[in-house]
Parts: sequence; C-alpha cells; structure tokens
Amino acid sequence: MLLAMVFDLSERLGEFIANKAPASEIIFTFYLNFILFYGNSFSFMIVFIAVIWFTAKMAQDTEIIPILNSGRPFSRFIRPYMIGATILVIISLFINHLILPQSNKSRLEFEDKYYRNSLSVSNYFADFPGNQTVQFANYSAEDNVVQQFVVERFNKDNTLAYILVARNAENVEGTNKWILLDYYERYVGNPKDQLFEGTKKDTTFNFTIKEMAVRDNVSSAMKTKDLKKFIEREKLKGSGSIPLYELELHQRTSNPVATYILTIIGIAVSSQKKRGGIGANIAIGLTIVLVYVFAMKVMAVAAENVGFSPFIASWVPNIVFGVIAAFLYRFAQK
Repeated sequence: MLLAMVFDLSERLGEFIANKAPASEIIFTFYLNFILFYGNSFSFMIVFIAVIWFTAKMAQDTEIIPILNSGRPFSRFIRPYMIGATILVIISLFINHLILPQSNKSRLEFEDKYYRNSLSVSNYFADFPGNQTVQFANYSAEDNVVQQFVVERFNKDNTLAYILVARNAENVEGTNKWILLDYYERYVGNPKDQLFEGTKKDTTFNFTIKEMAVRDNVSSAMKTKDLKKFIEREKLKGSGSIPLYELELHQRTSNPVATYILTIIGIAVSSQKKRGGIGANIAIGLTIVLVYVFAMKVMAVAAENVGFSPFIASWVPNIVFGVIAAFLYRFAQK
C-alpha cells in the first residue's frame, strides 16, 4: 500500500501543488484514508498471498508431512488459518459498514477541493415524491447554477397540474430554498389556468441540488443504513445509477467473506511440496487472484449495464470459487 501511495502521489503531485494543498491534509486526510480504503478493499487478496507464502514455506521445509503423519486430520491443520480468517473477516466487515464510509467522505472531499474537476451534470431528469418530475439542461458546482430548470407536478390521474420553467436556478447551500431567474409558472385548472412570470423568485422545494448532482462514488461515503435509504429514494426517482449503489451495498459483505474461500484455496494449492519451490505456489496463487478479480469485474459490468441482479453479481464469484475451494480441499494432501 505504501508503494501504491508513492505511485499515486507521483501522478497527483502537480495538482496538489497547483491547488496549494497543505502537506498535513495530503498525508493525514487523503493518504491515510487512501491506505485504509485500498488496503481493506484488497485485504482478501493480501491474505490469500500471505497464506500461500506461509504454507508453501512450511511445505518446502517438510514441516507439514510430520504433522499429518502424527495422525492429525487435515481439518485440524487448517483450524488456525480459519480462526485467523474469521478475525480478519470481522474486522473487515466492521470497517466496511461503519468506519470506511466516514473515511471515504473525508478522502472524497479532499479530492473535490484539491484534485478533481468541478462536478457538472447535463440533461438530468428524475421523478420525485409527490407526483412531480424535475429536469434541467446543465449544472456546474463551480458556480452553483442550474440552467433550463423545469418542475412538473401531476394529478393522481397523471394529468398535468403545475409546471415551472426558469432560465437559471440556484439552490441556497444547505437548505431547500431556491432562487429562480427569468421564470414562468402555470397552474393548470379547469375551466381556466393561472399563469405567472417574473425576473426573480424565491421559493422552496422538497429537494436540493445535492440530491440530483452527485458523483458515482457518492455511495462509498455513506454508512450502510444511510445507503439503504438513499437507494430507496433513488428508486422512486428512477435513477439509472441504482445498480452501482446496490453493488456497493452488497460488496461490503461479499468481499470480506471471500477471505474464507481464498484461505482454503491457498492452503489446498500450497500444502504440497512442489518441484518449482515457493515460486510455483506464488505463481498459481497470483493466477487465481487475477481470475477472481476478473470475475468480480465481469459481474459488476453485467449488473451496471446488462440488468444483472447486483445481489447475485456480488455473490457469484464467491459461490463459484467456493465450489472450487471445496473441490481442492476434498483432494488436498491428507
């Protein structure tokens, strides 16, 4: 992780200097959380390589054969591994659901301030509670201005009840207050309508710009309870990013559980002495890790773009490799 931090810093250093990011914030706000995020995300792979290295070293030094020859079953041999894996899984689950969201929030806020381009959204459209739709042409967080802002409300029979159109709109930060410029609004009535227009109007809505203009990784900065509520609200709006948010939710549990599966695979493939030495075991382990990560990415893409269930996509790699782990354990050295 320290090497990853060095490579990342070499890419971002110019932006940090240009935006005058303080050294204390770079180290303690960004990179401390950077190591926590990626270290925890790849913890199951790190554990897998560690298991292979340690077990292969025991096998090469002929330390496993006397254990098995003493009459101890293979299940007794792997018990300490599974106890260690359980401790690491519990720690990883705790970090994923409670610690990491706050850590990611600090890290992403730092990136917004010193590294990433200003957030912008184009051609937005969504349904909101109260039988209303909201749409706009463009929004830039740099100047906090929404262009071509349109709000429509409908009756229970889906007939239009109200429409508001504004050339520009601005949401007062931290509130539901909005400032509209060059607007007109129409109350659809029978037998006659009401039409109002003006150059400026202060009003309120039951939504804010932060609900509409969000980055794709905003879900990583939410605690699990808040993320579930956020997903439900996005479903009411018909958001197209729901699979991405649900993947984040389910992978918080599925990724740590992979530690169990890869631990068993690691023991099975490295508990026998090989002619190629430890290097052969490490090569086999890296190949399995690469295939596992590839399967995770394929499932994620299928969930985001093909309509595959995010829950199934999150757990399919674990199920497939769980079967492989059971097969390898069945035929491992005993």
